[in-house]
Amino acid sequence: MFFVHPQIRFNNLWRAVFSLFKRSDLERLNQNLSEYFPKKQFIFTDMGRSAFKVIIEKFNLQNSEILFPAYICDIFYPILKQYNIKPIFLDIDLETFHIRIDEIKKKITAKTRAILVCHTYGLPADIQEIRKIVGQDISIIEDCAHSFGAECDDSFVGNLGDVSFVSLYKQFPCLRGGLLVCPQDWRISLPKTCFNFRDFISFLNCFSPFAWFFKKFGGKVAPKMIRKEKSLRPTRINRVSLNLFSDFLNDFEKSLKRRKELALFFQEELKKLGFEVQSHEDNIFCYLSVLVHKNLDGKRDEIIQKLRKYRVFCTRMWHTPIILNKQARKEYEINLDEFPNAVEAAKRIINFPLQNYYAKKDIEKIIKAIKKVI
Repeated sequence: MFFVHPQIRFNNLWRAVFSLFKRSDLERLNQNLSEYFPKKQFIFTDMGRSAFKVIIEKFNLQNSEILFPAYICDIFYPILKQYNIKPIFLDIDLETFHIRIDEIKKKITAKTRAILVCHTYGLPADIQEIRKIVGQDISIIEDCAHSFGAECDDSFVGNLGDVSFVSLYKQFPCLRGGLLVCPQDWRISLPKTCFNFRDFISFLNCFSPFAWFFKKFGGKVAPKMIRKEKSLRPTRINRVSLNLFSDFLNDFEKSLKRRKELALFFQEELKKLGFEVQSHEDNIFCYLSVLVHKNLDGKRDEIIQKLRKYRVFCTRMWHTPIILNKQARKEYEINLDEFPNAVEAAKRIINFPLQNYYAKKDIEKIIKAIKKVI
């Protein structure tokens, strides 16, 4: 069985179970992270979006305007409402899924205080070029939710803007967790988060038999349970999630090299089948994300459903970006004609499974299933 979200092999079961009980070694973890983010402070939050909320509060971005990707998760919508922030949306490039840099200057206003730059699906965006356009008065917030470990201009992403945040569970099987990478002089105190039933379900979901069970029977229940459990205030990561992240971080460089090699092979095979692949320059492939061929326009969801028969579980992240959220469209008076590429990407996107422990034979099985379906 093949899943997109991070999985744990059963030969790592005891290692994972041990994380439920042991104490966290924060000193060692901070040392490891300092290799990626030198001279920075690390604040571990319950979710990546919580780290974004801390950034808003520290930069006093309430009641301001922020330049925002039109193609990004709609989970940001309630945060924008909470802090009375007006997003100014930017369309994307269909090859990189990044914001179109040529649109930035035209949309800056006197109220623009920051720009959110997402390194989408693991491909680094050109922060240096964006800095030339926005200058020093507009803060650059790096959304590294998909891009921990990606490099650009001889530096890891997250070091290039003014501040950055990571969603740990997008790349590591750590149940939940965000990482705020910020200046050392920031003073931040967050309430504690305890390991709970939602975390236990997420832990089981890291193992393929349980993941299959949840996909088959829990599709309607799980999203409601998880969304209901969200806190309005930022909180800390729980100990178990922190332990899992710390453990799997030790294998990160080795697994990342293998992941890149497999991703490039995967992309070449998908291109033969007519899929349009994301640019691979410095891509770490948090998600193996492609666009279905235009001849298959309107059949994307059917392809995903049929692949499940072959135990290949793809996702459609983001098939409902923030600009397609009905409430956001009404509140911000969004004209979708201004964002044709973001709308097209939402209709055609497929994220294929690509785990760190896969071998070439696993990719070949997935490709074989895709050929049968299309």
